[in-house]
Amino acid sequence: MITRGILATAVASAVAFGASHAEAQNTIKVGAVLEVTGPFASLAKQMTNGMQLYMKQHGDTVAGKRIELIIRDTTGAQPDIARRLTQELIARDNVDFIVGFALTPNALAAAPVVTEAKKPTIIMNAATSVIVSRSPYMTRVSMTLPQVTAPIAEWALKNNIKKVFTLVADYGPGLDSEATFKKTFTAGGGQIVGEVRTPFTNPDFGPFIQRIKDAAPEATFIFLPAGEQAIAFMKGFQERGLPQAGIRLIGPGDVVEDDVLEAIGDVALGAITSHHYSMAHESPQNAAYVKAYTDAYGATARPAFTSVAAYDGMAMIYEVARRLNGVIDGDKAMEIIKGMKIDSARGAISIDPETRDVIQTVYVRRVEKKNGRLFNVEFDKIADVKDPK
Repeated sequence: MITRGILATAVASAVAFGASHAEAQNTIKVGAVLEVTGPFASLAKQMTNGMQLYMKQHGDTVAGKRIELIIRDTTGAQPDIARRLTQELIARDNVDFIVGFALTPNALAAAPVVTEAKKPTIIMNAATSVIVSRSPYMTRVSMTLPQVTAPIAEWALKNNIKKVFTLVADYGPGLDSEATFKKTFTAGGGQIVGEVRTPFTNPDFGPFIQRIKDAAPEATFIFLPAGEQAIAFMKGFQERGLPQAGIRLIGPGDVVEDDVLEAIGDVALGAITSHHYSMAHESPQNAAYVKAYTDAYGATARPAFTSVAAYDGMAMIYEVARRLNGVIDGDKAMEIIKGMKIDSARGAISIDPETRDVIQTVYVRRVEKKNGRLFNVEFDKIADVKDPK
């Protein structure tokens, strides 16, 4: 026998389930695994800004479905946490896409999880080459370190730099950039006069910078994750007098990321880097992007490459949702993503249908002051660069 109280509870539960099911049917959920707090928070902030800006500009409805962005915090390079959060987003929140990942260890930890669940996953920063090969459900809209590193080695050789000291963070992207620079530079006749790998967390750069100065190279090749470490190194580089000793600074663009340039200050002037985006990139698309970004986040806000990748990642999600009429299937989504082209603020990009990695223009830039502000000013470019696997 069913009492009135039990019947009322059962009816309420059924109604709640029906409402929840209806909501799920009318929503496309995007789960973002980001380093919201901790030493890499600036990267997560840029990525969040980029995703939210796209949604603000294009609305939060596609193919009759509402787009919902769910953000989870790994607190830093925490692969165990990243794996757990990815599992929770899939099992508990029932997301349709996984996105984000500023850091390689976190992206690698998520790979088997998204593979098992067949969830299309968009890497918005993590730059170790091997990442997308770890899951057929992963693609990347950001870069790889080898992709943006080889051009600076070629530039150094062309500009009569023959002796270089390398300093990189001791984790996947740092090792990728080091290997690519050394291979390209030495193949062209350059010499590595010293090398060091710094701890991934809380490094004391003073002793390393002194080693560079003592080795007296013509330039220092550097890769450090954008943010606090880049600021600390650049200030130490100046304080120990390396520019005055004639030692130039070269590398991929993370160390002079647009949104930390003003925190670094004039010590960054003259740094030569190769990268896929600069706030100063001259194109109608980028002018519109920078204006939209500053309108949304303040006149002094500076969009960086991480925000652009996140913005482009959301463009990818909207296009997949449109073409699948709002019904997201992992395998069908990945087929649409392969070969996709996006007219980005950085220039046109596409997804390699074989590797699911990004193909894009890489620019050579110099830190200069324009109208009293520091910018990475582009002066050369290499079109259609793939990851040099």
